[in-house]
Amino acid sequence: MDDLPAQLLDALRKARRVAVLTGAGISAESGVPTFRDAQTGLWAKYEPTQLATPEAFARDPRLVWEWYAWRRELCSAAKPNAGHLALVELEKRFADFTLTTQNVDGLHLLAGSRRVLELHGSIRRYKCFDTGRLLEGEPPHCDNPPPRHPQTGGMLRPDVVWFGEALPEAALMESLRAAREADIYLTIGTSALVYPAAALPIEAQRAGATVVEINPTETPCSKFATFSLRGKAGEVLPAIVQALGE
Repeated sequence: MDDLPAQLLDALRKARRVAVLTGAGISAESGVPTFRDAQTGLWAKYEPTQLATPEAFARDPRLVWEWYAWRRELCSAAKPNAGHLALVELEKRFADFTLTTQNVDGLHLLAGSRRVLELHGSIRRYKCFDTGRLLEGEPPHCDNPPPRHPQTGGMLRPDVVWFGEALPEAALMESLRAAREADIYLTIGTSALVYPAAALPIEAQRAGATVVEINPTETPCSKFATFSLRGKAGEVLPAIVQALGE
């Protein structure tokens, strides 16, 4: 990408605090299907929003467990892309860097990002359905899934935020703090439609941050972003890292 605004690069060079919000777009570049992508194969007849609820799990825990096992396999096959890796490099440049993600695939941590707030949890972790206690390691073998938590005896479920559930309060509060204190706020590969995450760049803009949108298409964030860079994260972010290194 050859047309990066000089004002943006200057602002990044002067910035001390940088905060980032990533959405499904950056993971899609690694081959992870978005949540609302059409289901395939055996799962084509199911509506995702009807499976991702506590009520669905209580009604048919095996069905929901096996659906998430299928989704986890898709995520496990994916690798961090150039956009993920560029964010790792950006983190090294700033004294205060916070990365908030709406994605549950764990690719930012796999890439090497250190300060990651997972607003919607992680499909790579499990917890007890009854108590919320996290499982250490992989679930035990089970002939009739879902397996049980070894310590609590409750059914295991993925550690993701389902419809009707609140976001993890600590991650949300820290994400808000980072947005309000940021010199630069990057919003990457997100539709800017899902709240409360969509409010984070708004909070940053109100607090005086330079808001930078990186997305192939226009979103509601475009109208108040200081810079809107049209392109994929895997192309724009490496270009920014390269330009800052010159």
